[in-house]
This record gives sequence, C-alpha cells and structure tokens, in this order.
Amino acid sequence: MTHEIKGESETLAKAVHQALDDYFAHLDGHEPDNVYRLVMEEVKRPLLASVLRHCDGNQSRAAQYLGLNRGTLRKKLRQYGLV
Repeated sequence: MTHEIKGESETLAKAVHQALDDYFAHLDGHEPDNVYRLVMEEVKRPLLASVLRHCDGNQSRAAQYLGLNRGTLRKKLRQYGLV
C-alpha cells in the first residue's frame, strides 16, 4: 500500500530537479554521459542509509519499507558498504 504525502513527494521531486539543473549548468560545454546511471548510483546509497537509520537498523523493516526482500536489501547494503 502506498501512502504518498503530496507535499513530501513534491519536495523530493524539486530537489531532484534542482540537482539536475545544477549538474547541467556545470557541464561547461561537455555532453553528459549516462545521466540515468549517474542519478541512480547517487541516490541508492543515501536512500538505503536513510531508510535503515529510520528503521533503527532493523533490516526486515527497512526491506519492507523499500519493497525489497531482505536478501536483496542485505546484498545492496553490502554493495554500498552500509553493513
């Protein structure tokens, strides 16, 4: 079940827009390469860390919040050096 708080999701979207606007503004004439991968890699670690912290380190609960199974979450936590 998704419980989206409109103002919160808009704030997150605005932050992403602002970060990307800043990124493009600082390219100094260079063409961006694989922006999708760049954004996903920049977002995953802080997302996992924040949710895990919010869940007081409870990986089962964090996995539930993220919509992942616990094994997948553990793999990602190891991948990003969070365990």
